[in-house]
Amino acid sequence: MGRFQDKVAVVTGAGSGIGRALALQLADAGARVAISDVAADALDAVAADIAARHGDDAVLAEVVDVADRKAMHAHADHVVAHFGGVHIVVNNAGVAVSQTVADLSYEDLEWIMGINFWGVVHGTKAFLPHLQEQAQAGAIASLVNVASVFALIATPTQGAYNASKFAVRGLTEALWHESRGTGLHVMGVYPCGVRTDIARSSRFYVDPFGHTDSDGGARQLDAVSRTSPEQMAKLVIEGIAKRKRRVLNGPDAHIVDFAQRLLPERYWSVIQRITPKAG
Repeated sequence: MGRFQDKVAVVTGAGSGIGRALALQLADAGARVAISDVAADALDAVAADIAARHGDDAVLAEVVDVADRKAMHAHADHVVAHFGGVHIVVNNAGVAVSQTVADLSYEDLEWIMGINFWGVVHGTKAFLPHLQEQAQAGAIASLVNVASVFALIATPTQGAYNASKFAVRGLTEALWHESRGTGLHVMGVYPCGVRTDIARSSRFYVDPFGHTDSDGGARQLDAVSRTSPEQMAKLVIEGIAKRKRRVLNGPDAHIVDFAQRLLPERYWSVIQRITPKAG
């Protein structure tokens, strides 16, 4: 991990889950990290942990709503002014809404798109000129957008989440092509079954397995979640080091990816049969 020594890494949604693990592991690898989240207490705890391990100069923490365009551009300005540049940006912040399309409210749809899609757009647009500058100088320059395995398949009751993550995938892959030959590395991340608190912090109404309460949905996610945030973060960091374009975790994600390629109209019926049920 010596390649990350003294590099500047930005991680959104760093207060918990994959974002927290990424911030800690990047700092442990020698990077200086700029972290953000809307949860101030959680963010402060992560910043304190990094500072205790590596000193106050290793971390910059700011409460930022990624859905706020002005706030994200101001955050980018602060990061560059504080550290003198940026080498790695991980657009990780995300939320979930679980509801049928028929019953999905416009307010919930706007909320999830504001964070999951527009948050990635804002992070990309705010930091891209700085990353391009690093790439032109021959330095590390990586833009990482965390989507979901639900950017590869659509499932009942996840229409809003699918829409937001499919959009992230499309934006990311377009930027792949646009960045060929420039030195800028662009990577999409498609987690499957990672043990985070997203179900407990989501707007949860009903799920594909018939649960109508958030605890039931959380139990179902726990039943199918085999990857820890720390394991997922390690895969992402390895992907950055190896300049991969896509990162999927474990056999489940690869099965889902294969199923949608092989059975584009019938993959959900297959996935339902092999998905463990919560006890």
